[in-house]
Amino acid sequence: MLSVTAIDHVLGEQDKFPDDFFSRDPSDLIEYGKDWTKAYAPAPSLIVFPRTTDEVSRLLALCHQQHVPVVPSGGRTGLAGGAVAKDGEIVLSMSRMRRIDAIDELGATVRVQAGAITQAVHAHCEPLGLTWPVDFASKGSSQVGGNIATNAGGVKVIRYGLTRQWVLGLQVVLADGRVLELGGALEKNNTGVDLRQLFIGSEGILGVITEATLKLTRVPSKLDVFLFGVRDLQGVLRLFREARKGPFTLSAFEFFTDKCLARLLLHRTLRPPFATSTPFYVLLEIEGGVLDAVEPWLASLFERDLVIDGTLAQHAEQAAALWSLREGISESLAATGLPHKNDIALPIASLEGFCAAFGRVFETRYPGWEICLFGHIGDGNLHVNIMKPDALSNEEFWARTKAADDDMFALVRDFGGSISAEHGVGLLKKAHLGYSRSPDEIALMRALKRAFDPHNILNPGKVFDVLEEAK
Repeated sequence: MLSVTAIDHVLGEQDKFPDDFFSRDPSDLIEYGKDWTKAYAPAPSLIVFPRTTDEVSRLLALCHQQHVPVVPSGGRTGLAGGAVAKDGEIVLSMSRMRRIDAIDELGATVRVQAGAITQAVHAHCEPLGLTWPVDFASKGSSQVGGNIATNAGGVKVIRYGLTRQWVLGLQVVLADGRVLELGGALEKNNTGVDLRQLFIGSEGILGVITEATLKLTRVPSKLDVFLFGVRDLQGVLRLFREARKGPFTLSAFEFFTDKCLARLLLHRTLRPPFATSTPFYVLLEIEGGVLDAVEPWLASLFERDLVIDGTLAQHAEQAAALWSLREGISESLAATGLPHKNDIALPIASLEGFCAAFGRVFETRYPGWEICLFGHIGDGNLHVNIMKPDALSNEEFWARTKAADDDMFALVRDFGGSISAEHGVGLLKKAHLGYSRSPDEIALMRALKRAFDPHNILNPGKVFDVLEEAK
């Protein structure tokens, strides 16, 4: 735990900050010291609420001098423990840094503070027919800075790519308080190493993102949403191959299993989408489909027995209802049980082989465990949710999931995948970082950490342990 003297020294500088800058309120310590993971108890010493980059800069300069660790905190929607403060750290909450500037219509960009809510950015841009196309179920609470720090994915990656592709510029505060302006609103800037990209996806271990210039695109003029029932994972992949060749632009291709749907219906008062349940479901969103061309394509799916059942949303409310079946799953799993959550990525061509091997391992070593599987098939991202059996205590369950993770991540490695697709490494996955990154890569990451943060005050202990490089 952090020494009381160091925290007292920081608090001794209160007169240099606004009156409401610091909080030691017990409810704030609990709320802002955690993220969506439940494996660690929050135990920060202090929460700070800056409104400007200057306040962040002065705080970090002070913490750098006193070697006080700081955990940057956004919407806290992550699932890897990346925003957890469990060892007396100061939590730097971006919740008051929510400014969204006027849109540059000619350049199709907007400058925002890191605490801006993702959905608020969407709403800000929509009247001009523009959007920041980073989209996921937690958009109502996730913050732009956190999205960038984890290089968030979401449901539209197949169409628009990852967050890093929609960030032109960053304002970043380094551990010692220095402020960097990286990129601005430039589309092109070929002047050496692109430092901006080092901070995107680095989980706050190299610097604190305080502002960003976001690249925007046009809102699609027409979107159609379908839900299909499919027999098995092979059928899901066959449908994906057909969708990629369809007479439209593929905007999203999501899937979930009947176990996910059962949990959703248990949690929410919803009607099942079809009269008869199917083992797998696919939510397909398309852009620019012309009815005369799409109807024969749809008919062929049933003629070739690629799908069992299906429905097309007839208006925006029905489209939202179909999307709620997919986007409500994560919340419903947590409301109806205790899930151990993992998000992994595989080459799309390896998904079927991986899932078959994964199923065999779990049937043999963890019989009776309920696995709720959903995710973004179009970019190879699976969300694997292991539900706690009633017969196991919470402690027994967490202990056994460690072995289950070892088994699963070994398969991920064997199939050329990643242990984290979009939630980062944080605390939960750092012991398995070597399954996806080579020793040389990790050594280089540690060297970057020492160069940017020599006292190891920024989100210490996340992603990797710095001191291991001396072994």
